[in-house]
Amino acid sequence: MMPLAVLMNRNISAIDADKTAIDVATQMASQKVGAILVKNGSDFVGIVSETDLVRRGLAQGMDLTTTTAQTLMSAPLVTIDVGQTLVDANEIMSRENIRHLVVTDRGEVTGVISVRDLVIYFKNRL
Repeated sequence: MMPLAVLMNRNISAIDADKTAIDVATQMASQKVGAILVKNGSDFVGIVSETDLVRRGLAQGMDLTTTTAQTLMSAPLVTIDVGQTLVDANEIMSRENIRHLVVTDRGEVTGVISVRDLVIYFKNRL
């Protein structure tokens, strides 16, 4: 089975916790990603996905010019060790009902794997 390190995106998209929802959406659009990690200083403290923007921001009527990434983010981060398998990643995403999983190596964030990455991998195995 292909290791997580081969499929994960190592270009970690991150934004400061105090940035606005507009900043989050703008950065996600410019980087063409469906989720962005949230940082407080040098620590990753959460993740904001497109779903979070819609369900926690738009659907709740929040002012996206003042609502912060920290308000919108899902926390704590759901992670998987780089040594685990794609099947493990699929099981965690299914169990946690998430579409983006943070990959760690010895506790350090090294990348993100998305449900799209898994779909492409499993589709190509058939």
